[in-house]
Amino acid sequence: MWNTAGESTESYYEVRPECGDVPKTRFKIKAGKTLSARRWQSAFTPEGYLDIAKTLGRIQRGGIHPSIRGEVWEFLLGCCDPESTYEERDQLRQRRRQQYAKWKEECQEMDSLVGSGRIITAPIITEDGEPIQDPLVLLEANPDKGLASTMQQNEQSDVPSTTEHQEKVKEPAPRIHDKKIIQWKLVLHQIGLDVVRTDRTLVFYEKRENLSKLWDILAVYAWIDKDVGYCQGMSDLCSPMIILLDDEGDAFWCFERLMRRLRGNFRCTESSVGVESQLTSLASVTQILDPKLHQHLETLGGGDYLFAFRMLMVLFRREFSFGDSLYLWEMMWALEYDPELFSIYEEAEAASEKNEGYKGKVKSSRQFGKYERENMKNGNNPEESLPISVFLVASVLKAMSTKLLTEARGLDDVVKILNDVSGSIDAKKACTGAMKLHKKYLKKAKKV
Repeated sequence: MWNTAGESTESYYEVRPECGDVPKTRFKIKAGKTLSARRWQSAFTPEGYLDIAKTLGRIQRGGIHPSIRGEVWEFLLGCCDPESTYEERDQLRQRRRQQYAKWKEECQEMDSLVGSGRIITAPIITEDGEPIQDPLVLLEANPDKGLASTMQQNEQSDVPSTTEHQEKVKEPAPRIHDKKIIQWKLVLHQIGLDVVRTDRTLVFYEKRENLSKLWDILAVYAWIDKDVGYCQGMSDLCSPMIILLDDEGDAFWCFERLMRRLRGNFRCTESSVGVESQLTSLASVTQILDPKLHQHLETLGGGDYLFAFRMLMVLFRREFSFGDSLYLWEMMWALEYDPELFSIYEEAEAASEKNEGYKGKVKSSRQFGKYERENMKNGNNPEESLPISVFLVASVLKAMSTKLLTEARGLDDVVKILNDVSGSIDAKKACTGAMKLHKKYLKKAKKV
């Protein structure tokens, strides 16, 4: 039975008992507001076509029930087409799983640790492509052998021997010359270091197999997206996918689709980081909507808005409890939803597999998220529109404006004040505030 006051979701993302200082999840499952399993199933026709407009409205009002969150996210992120049948989606899912398995096998050929159930947190290769033979590195890669055995094997490599077996033992691993493989192997230990720190308060990650699944997905992604590779923060974005989707391949594709939206933030050059463009946009938005606060931040030396770097890079994962960050994400994606997402993301050959007579229907404005509809109403080009995350940060700054103006005497104070709001922000209010600021910004920007 539904609880009119709202059902807690704490049991779905269990926290380890020793982690008592973790913020409580504010999100509650509410009758008539939260998208339930029953409502979700009733949104499909017998063939499997989804009434996405009805679904978006429910998500925007009250989020998604944790029991169906993973499968709904596949639509919100553009993995699945609402205008496809059950059969078409099953076929697509199988193709994608096979593709992921192929990429993973490719990575396994380059390093046998991928898919082994193990992760590494120490470098395994030098920048020149020389394998690192440090005993502790070897132990981490082969924990079943034990330190003594590993060191003994290492020592034996210097002892002359005539047996074929011992000759094989002492033969060093070959140097790698392919720069792309070297670059990929250089980040594997960094992925491991981040994985063991990601959502460590959750019972889910007490299981080694779940940690290794996260490591495997990030390692495979780092190989296929050579322009971006792996950067800190990606483990925070990928972790929910592992928890919500049982199949590793499905989790990978949800993460890959999320990265399509965010990879620009992780693009780095010698002089800049991709997220700086969003920080610049945040500065412009704040200057228009709250010029007094913007001037104060500039006076303090914070005109580059770098203090908001983390919020934009990992989509508020550190500012909310785990459960509330998922609630925030799905509301953001529902508000920003574009029904063309699937066709935009799909490769041409996959799209051509549709029936020859399929032309695609003209999309009703109801199929777009509320935020996207506002942009369309103002004639904004979707590619030029600012993401809702910029207005979410702006809404947090607006809520803290008085405190920042009266108490911040330096950038350290700004960081401290913003850090202090962690765990106390209401996701629904933040989204509502972001929508109001967005509307206000569009009006004022027209006049400027």
